[in-house]
Amino acid sequence: MILTQPQLNRAVLARQGLLERRALDLPAALDAMGGLQAQYAPSMYIGLWSRVQGFERDALTRALHERSVIQATLMRFTIHLVSAADFWPLTVAIRDARRALWLRAAKGEDLSAAAETLAAALRDGPLRRKAIVALIGAEAMRGVGAWVDMVRVPPFGTWEQRRADLYGLASDWLEPPRLDAADALDHLVTRYLTGFGPAAKADIANWAGMGIRDVEPALARLALDTHEAEDGTPLYDLPGQPLPDPDTPAPVRFLPTWDAALLVHCRRALILPEAFRERIFHMRMPQSIGTFLVDGAVAGSWKPDGTLTPFVELRRTQRRQVDKELAALVAFCA
Repeated sequence: MILTQPQLNRAVLARQGLLERRALDLPAALDAMGGLQAQYAPSMYIGLWSRVQGFERDALTRALHERSVIQATLMRFTIHLVSAADFWPLTVAIRDARRALWLRAAKGEDLSAAAETLAAALRDGPLRRKAIVALIGAEAMRGVGAWVDMVRVPPFGTWEQRRADLYGLASDWLEPPRLDAADALDHLVTRYLTGFGPAAKADIANWAGMGIRDVEPALARLALDTHEAEDGTPLYDLPGQPLPDPDTPAPVRFLPTWDAALLVHCRRALILPEAFRERIFHMRMPQSIGTFLVDGAVAGSWKPDGTLTPFVELRRTQRRQVDKELAALVAFCA
């Protein structure tokens, strides 16, 4: 089956909870969307507000304290918010790839010794980033998470205390399951397709920070549907996942900085039109900016003070819908 770009757009929007807010608890909502990027603490709250019916800020802060959701550096050395059930499978699946990426970037600097030093210190309890840097050095701090499994410990990294720089041993925070590498990889591929499918091998690998050959064994093991993009690229999907009609109405939605639906691994859905990509992600603005969607695509940017910058001319009815959703978001952030 050949899937058109509009079909892929609506499929990703549906799986991200951006066609309709879903009445799910937070772990289930995070699983459904393939986790949530969380480099900037308020972003994960806003990302969930746009996707989860009746979401309240306190619910996420409480879930972090209760350990039903976890904030940690995961795929592509990037901070993610995931369910407790997803944390260990994703961690195991990407471990070798993260270490290989670090060794290439650091020209072979092995961090095993620094990892042993840090793990021993963390057994006495969580440490702030400043203390870790004093212990192993700033350069080692950048990559040591590929050798020591850590979580970001609340209340740090929450709406109320935004700097996510308190680290604890993941094995102290969540008991590690018995899980082999093959099962972990299958879980990772399944999670990506749940949140972003149908997808090509390269899309999955890009999101995970792995090579295409690294994800191929899981694609061979899993019972998947296969489709084809308009350019002939094979696309993989989980059976039973939504493939809405491309004419399905897409409501106005506001997205936070660094929302994963806009990143390169998801670009074939064109939620972010390529003409606008450099307006959202560029070297002079490493934090990215918030965006809003009209008819399933980025139509402009927004700021927490309520400032809107449309990138396209909005019809009167569209502007009313944007203003209404913005007013609700401003009230949520207040």
